[in-house]
Amino acid sequence: MNLRDLQYLVALAEHRHFGHAADACFVSQPTLSTQIKKLEDELGVPLVERTPRKVLLTEVGRDIAIRARDVLNEIEQIRGVARRTLDPESGTVRLGIFPTLGPYLLPHVLPLVRTAFPRLELLLVEEKTEAVLRMLREGKLDAGILALPLHEDSLHSEFLFEEPFLLAVSGEHPLAHKQSQLKLADLSNQNLLLLEDGHCLRDQALEVCHMVGAGEHSGFRATSLETLRQMVAANVGITLLPVTAVKPPVAPLENLHLIEFKGRPPSRHVAMVWRKSSAMDAFLKHLAEIFRQLPADLLNPHTAATAVAAAAASAKTRTPARR
Repeated sequence: MNLRDLQYLVALAEHRHFGHAADACFVSQPTLSTQIKKLEDELGVPLVERTPRKVLLTEVGRDIAIRARDVLNEIEQIRGVARRTLDPESGTVRLGIFPTLGPYLLPHVLPLVRTAFPRLELLLVEEKTEAVLRMLREGKLDAGILALPLHEDSLHSEFLFEEPFLLAVSGEHPLAHKQSQLKLADLSNQNLLLLEDGHCLRDQALEVCHMVGAGEHSGFRATSLETLRQMVAANVGITLLPVTAVKPPVAPLENLHLIEFKGRPPSRHVAMVWRKSSAMDAFLKHLAEIFRQLPADLLNPHTAATAVAAAAASAKTRTPARR
């Protein structure tokens, strides 16, 4: 038995197709099929059920594939220890981040990472929270940027920051005139536009809705924050937006009003997480520290709301009067 054969088995477990698994391993299909058969002969048990339409792993095959994935992950950890002993700030970090944060946070933090670790290759994967967690468990990611709380005993978390929410409404909505006097209680009996299932921001917004007696706008679920912004600007409804999603370089939308909450606003807590067994633990703590060094104004909801209001007022004065 060798590591290459374990790699072939894991690829077959993931792709359930000899051809696709062979492509993933950069070998020919006959080569992969032959090595799987040799592994079966060596172990004395069938690992694969070969059918005309698809490949299924036997029960023992699935169990061995899970253990093989763990072995391959540990081997990669060993290689990582060696690389980082020679040069702690070089190598590759595979980082997962959820889509309602990635496009808005990364433009601010990536220049800091490049300055601090110029030899580091940062590979970014944007996926929903459950997918990031699964890839962390499977060793396909080294770390993830996720919203708390997480219920994963195998993961270490480093708190990064708390991000406030703003209320987004159109200029025609009655709440548009509340401005900085808005209280959470003002959302009672309102229906909010929300994201589709699987987005952690949806769960966070629903938690606020349940707390204040608000509901979900029926018949509509957005696939992205940008869709939510456009729908609000079109006066379809109102929603909660995290403050990074409305800060430059995100362009303001005409007729989109952002309202700051009075007192303590609703918010989300963001952390960097990785496996407790990771050989990169010390380096990832340094990387998390860089992610904390965000521009001072980035998480300030007041400047976001006032900037959008000023832009709207300026646009209004530039619009020629209709005859």
